[in-house]
Amino acid sequence: MTRALGMFPLSTVLFPHAGLPLYVFEARYRALMADCLGRAGDFGVVLIARGSEVGGGDQRFEVGTVARIAQVARLDEGRMMILARGIEPVRVRRWLTEDPYPLAEVEGVPTGRVADGSPAVTTGAEAVRRLRGLLSELGDIPALPSDLDLSGTDDETGWRLCELAPLNLMDRQRLLSSGGLAARMELLVELCDAMAADVIGMLAGGQGD
Repeated sequence: MTRALGMFPLSTVLFPHAGLPLYVFEARYRALMADCLGRAGDFGVVLIARGSEVGGGDQRFEVGTVARIAQVARLDEGRMMILARGIEPVRVRRWLTEDPYPLAEVEGVPTGRVADGSPAVTTGAEAVRRLRGLLSELGDIPALPSDLDLSGTDDETGWRLCELAPLNLMDRQRLLSSGGLAARMELLVELCDAMAADVIGMLAGGQGD
């Protein structure tokens, strides 16, 4: 089933269950937020493939995430500080209009049935933890704390691991666009292991100098 959804193209990838702080100042997105707040509606976030967040004329990826406003702080001149939360992935079937804000016809992305207790999630967590531990030795990002709370369903935990993985935008988009949980965790492990191998090479090179 398809539906029309106001869209917010951004230079970021939003995963389901993740938070997204937004500073809303452009007129078209102030109108989008006002409509969402007025009818308690959702909006979509898609990654910009080419172009700028401001002014329009950008090219966009077709898979994004439905977002819901969790908190709002109103500023002067109609500007807002928004905290949104990712809900579920969606695929853009076609763009409908850009006035007064981007509007698209979207459909849900099938993710398959999720059975909790999947070993794929444990493997994914180990890969993310290993990569962040290696990067912490370079001083880039902190390692994951040993007592990190990863409670919740396997689906929620899988998306949380995607958010915690220090990957580039294209790899994050690949994760968002992947199929079910098992395929997503397999890809997550592949991406993290490949980056970990690069980091190990960098660390080994530094030790040899």
